[in-house]
Amino acid sequence: MRPPIDYVWEDVAIQLKNTFGYSDAEIDAYNSEVENDKETLMKIYKALQLARGFENACNQQYMQGKIRGFMHLDNGQESIPALVDYAIKNGDKKYSYYREHTHAIASGVDPGEVMAELFMKETGSCKGAGGSMHIFDKPTYFQGGWALVSEQLPYAAGAAKSILLDRKLGISDNADFEKQDVPPPEDDDRISVVFVGEGGAQNGRMAELLNSAAKDNLPLLAIVIDNGRAINTYTGDVAKNGKVFQQGMHYGVPGLQVDGYDAADVAKGGKAVIDYVRSGKGPAVLQVHTYRFNGHSPADPEHERGRKDEKQWARAEQDPIKKFEDKYTANGMFTEDELKDAKKEILASVKAAVKFADESPMPPVELAKQLEYPDAPDTDYNTKPAPAFADAVNARTISPEQMETITAHIAALREKAKAGDISIGDAINLAIHEEMLRDPTTTIHAEDLQAGSSYDIPKLTQQTYGQIRAADEIIDEGHFIGKALGEAMNGYRPIVELMNTNFGIFGMAEISSAGNTFATTGGQFDMPMTIVGAGGTAPNQALGAEHSQPFHAYVMGIPGLKICTAASPDAAYGITKSMIRDNGPCFLFAPVKMMKESKGTLELDKCAPLNKAALLHEASADSVASGNAVTVLTYLHGVKEAQLVTDEIMEEGFDIDLIELRSLKPLDMDTIRKSLERTHKICILDESTQSGGVGATVSARISEELFDLLDAPVKRLCMDDAPVPYASTMEVAVVKRGSDLVQGVFDLCTGQY
Repeated sequence: MRPPIDYVWEDVAIQLKNTFGYSDAEIDAYNSEVENDKETLMKIYKALQLARGFENACNQQYMQGKIRGFMHLDNGQESIPALVDYAIKNGDKKYSYYREHTHAIASGVDPGEVMAELFMKETGSCKGAGGSMHIFDKPTYFQGGWALVSEQLPYAAGAAKSILLDRKLGISDNADFEKQDVPPPEDDDRISVVFVGEGGAQNGRMAELLNSAAKDNLPLLAIVIDNGRAINTYTGDVAKNGKVFQQGMHYGVPGLQVDGYDAADVAKGGKAVIDYVRSGKGPAVLQVHTYRFNGHSPADPEHERGRKDEKQWARAEQDPIKKFEDKYTANGMFTEDELKDAKKEILASVKAAVKFADESPMPPVELAKQLEYPDAPDTDYNTKPAPAFADAVNARTISPEQMETITAHIAALREKAKAGDISIGDAINLAIHEEMLRDPTTTIHAEDLQAGSSYDIPKLTQQTYGQIRAADEIIDEGHFIGKALGEAMNGYRPIVELMNTNFGIFGMAEISSAGNTFATTGGQFDMPMTIVGAGGTAPNQALGAEHSQPFHAYVMGIPGLKICTAASPDAAYGITKSMIRDNGPCFLFAPVKMMKESKGTLELDKCAPLNKAALLHEASADSVASGNAVTVLTYLHGVKEAQLVTDEIMEEGFDIDLIELRSLKPLDMDTIRKSLERTHKICILDESTQSGGVGATVSARISEELFDLLDAPVKRLCMDDAPVPYASTMEVAVVKRGSDLVQGVFDLCTGQY
């Protein structure tokens, strides 16, 4: 059984003095502010009782079947929400994990709305779209509720970065939580708070968080809830170092350990650490040693090693509410009747929350589809207005010398565009600079950013906008995609440049959550994040399996994403501009082997649609009339391959409608239908695998929706399921190319299928 730490206030005071540099007088003041203030102590007691009472009510309602799915209760850990209620402010950004009911309520979220969310009701904090593990509330800046262990850590770093961005740019949130040209107040001391279990803190994201927070001096507090369990396993069985508060030592991030058994000591020590972060001294870690009285969730068994005995002992010997009552009735601060009256008041509010939830209506079925995207797929991004404060912010954050340099750079790129000599990489770079100047809330994250990455996509961004808006990142895509997510939740428009889109595999959790956030939060939080990079698999590209994966196919199944491809500079330019203006998460894939070789003109200052395919070549009327025309769908390198063999196909007496799938999701079925009405035959030159590939999805849609237009089966020319080899002699067996398309068209037109 896990032993208690039995800390007294003096143990906390020594740490505050030695680690945080507090004087004896300052430490005494933190002690006195709680111990000698009856009103403060009552506030702490009510927070303890509200947390316990609410979770007990949740357990009862779960057993009655009114709360469904997974639910995780906080009984025994009430000193943490009591600290939040005491020392965390409304404007602070709060990021929790799946055991967050009490954190939300302590942050000011209405208990009735939290309970209604658990009841899957429309009056819930997220309209019933989130549930127990996804509580969000925009007015209190309570930003989750995240179900994947430790995923919230980089999000909180991004939120902390947004505070620094506000201060640097001189902007702030208005009453509608939109950015305005009003600087934060002089005494702005907002911080970002992230909750994580000590088991979750063993995740590599914790080290990345500490590094990032220290490097940027982020106003961030990590509260480590140390209940000794990684789910149900003893944390010590899987982790060598349980002293998470010391993990920041190598980064210059101080930490404090307190005993969750004494809620007053947690409040005093926690407030001192919070004030340290508020003062601008940098991030900190607070580890609260506590016990969880329940299993991981009500659905979990309690037969795990020693867990049942430990819970029984902890309820009797480590209950923070019992400790508080015994301590403050014994010293005469409260009478038993005073505490009973306070408990009665709190339990009445819990009962009211349950009643509110029970009587609330269910959300309408139509809401699910309404929450798919913040911006409709057919949005015209050309009509979106730029922020009125753009010129003012640019004037105070970009020096005349920087502005002269970037203006000349943009002018040079525009001249190349007019001359038809601009590459895909440069076209994206041009779009990014135009949008970063148009909207100063636009930021960018990339590795090797200062050097322009591999294809000059982020070239001159940091040199122009500074590190605050253009951040060089550690080599972990999950970390900086996560930071971008946190910025996006707080009024910014981050761009994430992936040197190679396959590196995004490291960020699948974060990309998935970006796609889900608008819906999960009931439409409260937009997610204006653009991910862009070079990827795909060109024939004979000799990059081997890891750099040749069809990541575009991997992310197709993530809800809420708009996914586009661009095989030309013009498409890349227009799509990039639209994605940056979109209020949801977007992903642009560009062909890795065409980033510099493909040149062309641009339709300058024009946003492209994010839901349309492009007809690049139209089959002749004669070929259609004779039944020798085929609709060809392709994208990325397949566009070049198809264009290279179009003349050869025509020489053999056939022709094609060549359609570039610039929008993989949503899919432009109208353009496909229009072509099939002419050709009645279709071939997909697909840059993804036979199993689970883009072509599989497109083929299924055609078969389901356009079957009556087909005179032949859908022809799929897709990558084999085998990994892409390095050697060209083997690679031809896996990756399809122009010669395969010639054969495919011939087969369809001659009935050889």
